[in-house]
Amino acid sequence: MSIRAATVPLHEDEVIEGIRRWVSIESPTHDPAGVEAVLDAVEDDFKGLPVRFDRVAGVDGYGGILKVSSAEASNEKPILVLTHIDTVHPKGTLTGRLPFRREGDKLFGPGLYDMKGGAYLAVAGYRALVRAGVPTARPVTFLFTPDEEVGSPTSRAMIEEEAAKAAYVLVTEPARDGGRIVTARKGVGRFTITCTGRPAHAGARHQDGRSAIREMAHQILAIEGMTDYARGITTTVGLVKGGTAANVTPETCTAEIDLRVPDPKVGEEMVARILGLKPVTPDVAVTLEGGINRPAYPKTETIVALLDRAKAVAHAVGFDLADCPMTGGGSDGNFTAALGVPTLDGLGIDGAGAHTLEEHGLVSSILPRARLLAGLMETLR
Repeated sequence: MSIRAATVPLHEDEVIEGIRRWVSIESPTHDPAGVEAVLDAVEDDFKGLPVRFDRVAGVDGYGGILKVSSAEASNEKPILVLTHIDTVHPKGTLTGRLPFRREGDKLFGPGLYDMKGGAYLAVAGYRALVRAGVPTARPVTFLFTPDEEVGSPTSRAMIEEEAAKAAYVLVTEPARDGGRIVTARKGVGRFTITCTGRPAHAGARHQDGRSAIREMAHQILAIEGMTDYARGITTTVGLVKGGTAANVTPETCTAEIDLRVPDPKVGEEMVARILGLKPVTPDVAVTLEGGINRPAYPKTETIVALLDRAKAVAHAVGFDLADCPMTGGGSDGNFTAALGVPTLDGLGIDGAGAHTLEEHGLVSSILPRARLLAGLMETLR
């Protein structure tokens, strides 16, 4: 395959500087001002290009959503490039333990790998095509969202609306395992369990109490015991809160449950098992709420065909592209794949350390993967 994206001018220093500017604006999910500041920076990087901006105001304490569309009029279904610009790192991380810096081939910074690096590569690739006068195969729509790290509560509807109009979805989440892209993800479930007992003085009337925390301990063991690696099922109790004082039998205890499943059928089974949990301790109530919040993203025949086309583009750019096995991490690609829209994920920067103080992207992956994204925009008919 001969593609012009393989040779259009792209300058590593310019792209690194763009990534630095975006990473230098801290944007934890629950800091709408930080998210909006990143969206301002995104708009600045599109200025001068033939695009339209549609900015949707944030709701429920989250930042807004930015839609950027190529300006040409067309009845063709677009390519949707899907990106989130919120991060898990609290404000102050950049000036504290994870400053932006380069060490050899590694670029460090909060949210650089997950996923501002990949987000910027998509913009840089598109900009390189426009500057070189290379048309895209279809109109291109970019969607920058504010809340993926907490399950996309305010952006899911718009993601699904835009995906339903699209021919393909390209997700700029980071690459995996040395540059592999993602073609399948597990479904994700979230639940809250509440145990309610009877308070009592822990010394004078211990026998009258019914401990919610003791009951929760039984429930945690039952929930964690549902993990079945052979079937691709994991269950995790990640947050627990209960009690009021050390000398009071705790009346209430709550916990947050994370579920990962390989397909919808197993998801239904596990939702029923979790919601069906019963109390072990007499006189203690157990209530549960929740369900699947990201549907499973299976590797379908249409995704395999799209992968083959991406491999051909990568070969033209000068590297070999492979995908990884189904990953337990969810993304907004789960939503688009569940709609039946061919979706490639993990197209962003290569690196490691997502959500940690060692988060980094690899400089050596910047130009090849920017060209891959540009090549997909150039060739996906």
